Amino acid sequence: MPSAAERTRTLVQSTCSAVLLLPGLEQAPPYAMVPEERAVGQDGEVLLVFPERSPAVRAASHAHDDELGAVLEVTDVAPVAVPHRIRGRAWVSGWLTRVSVRAAPGTATLRLETGDVSVDDLWGTEAVEAEEFAAAEPDPLAEHEAELLQHLAAAHGSEVQLLRGLLGERTGARWAAGTVAVPLALDRFGLRVRFVGMRTFDARFDFPEPVTGVGGLRRAMRTLFEAAAG
Repeated sequence: MPSAAERTRTLVQSTCSAVLLLPGLEQAPPYAMVPEERAVGQDGEVLLVFPERSPAVRAASHAHDDELGAVLEVTDVAPVAVPHRIRGRAWVSGWLTRVSVRAAPGTATLRLETGDVSVDDLWGTEAVEAEEFAAAEPDPLAEHEAELLQHLAAAHGSEVQLLRGLLGERTGARWAAGTVAVPLALDRFGLRVRFVGMRTFDARFDFPEPVTGVGGLRRAMRTLFEAAAG
């Protein structure tokens, strides 16, 4: 399974929605605290690009070292229609300053030095050490996950439905009628499916071995589908 550090790093570097929380700016319009871009630096710091006139830039421009505490909150929403679509949240808290790096005209780059990191997602709630966050790599499928899940739901719904057969008697026959299988999450280790019906539950289907890209994913999914069909 992916580590908490890997899951958090994946969320922070993904296209999931994010907002910067700053003391004293709670009344600022939410859109004003959403970074236009974000990235993770070599030492695990989070780099955030905001419009030059953003209240976050104004606050950070006068901050030094550990003077201005801030929290980046990332929210992960499933890219397919499914009950309870929020899959998780991650938080990176630390100290915010403005950095003098090249940015697009009219924007500024802020540096969030990583202090505390935590994640609350489909795997559970865990704290992550700043060093582990800095050393982790994002999941190699993350960039394509939304498209892949949407494709599975639209073009391979019947095959995904058959995966229930791999669960054996664990779910109980009386819950089978009317249950719809929706691909919920995908990473290099496996596929998570949400079964929606009289009883809604998630099931995890691990790949024979971790995949490193879309090519390996196709082979892994074929193996899963063949096992379910057989």
